[in-house]
Amino acid sequence: MTYCVAMRLDEGLVFLSDSRTNAGVDQIGTFRKMVVFERPGERVMVLLSAGNLAVSQAIRESLAERVGVDGTSIWTAPTIYDAVRMVGDAVREVRERDAEAMANSGIEFNVSLIFGGQIRGEACRLFMIYAAGNFIEASAESPYFQIGESKYGKPVLDRMIRPESTLDDGAKCALVSMDSTLRSNISVGLPLDLMCYEVNALRVTRFAVIDTRNRYFQMIHDTWGARLKQVFSDLPDPTWGKAAAQASPTSNSAQTHEPVRARIPKVLAINDPPEAAGLIQSLAENPTGSSQLY
Repeated sequence: MTYCVAMRLDEGLVFLSDSRTNAGVDQIGTFRKMVVFERPGERVMVLLSAGNLAVSQAIRESLAERVGVDGTSIWTAPTIYDAVRMVGDAVREVRERDAEAMANSGIEFNVSLIFGGQIRGEACRLFMIYAAGNFIEASAESPYFQIGESKYGKPVLDRMIRPESTLDDGAKCALVSMDSTLRSNISVGLPLDLMCYEVNALRVTRFAVIDTRNRYFQMIHDTWGARLKQVFSDLPDPTWGKAAAQASPTSNSAQTHEPVRARIPKVLAINDPPEAAGLIQSLAENPTGSSQLY
């Protein structure tokens, strides 16, 4: 599996991908999931891929070499929208050629892509492409996309990323998101490809390959983990019972908090100890005396 994340910010675009692929616990490989289509001064576009490696590689090669009957290609598309349509066409072409044979072998046609960039004269745009070749575009309300093992790294993105976030903040947040995923899922692994594209640069200016020796990523890993533990330890412990009711001015002291108790069948001869019998009788007579949590 893999994990990729990309953001469309006011300052530009952020792309991050891992490089782990595996077909079992003893079938692990390293394949980079980011490819850049660059004509300096004219266009920069980035493709991230997740899913079946053979499918994504076939799509990548088809996209790079495809030239339409009118001479258009990913290298000459007049707009980013035209370019992402070509990505969708490449997905459908590979699906039409390979999906049936894969299904006959019990293999699902599984691929998801993120594609974004800028062509001279246009704004930066970012899209997510599905296995059917259709796609959606990032917006101010949803400025980022994830593919692959997305659930572990999503919470920090939801809390932190806004269109007005800086590229540096976007890069930091993407790395924290990746670190959370690496911590919880062994199917995602180093090295990472990180690229930050500045609006109107029309060339690659900020790119890094991050491995286990990268001090900045190690600092993020150590610092983020330590600060999370600190914030957690600073949270107050829960308060139970009457103290909770007194501590909360908005609480209703008459409110009853009781679990749903299963009824003991009469056919079972159960002799409860005296203290248990007393507690049951007390709850029956004074249900509002049970513990509450605030």
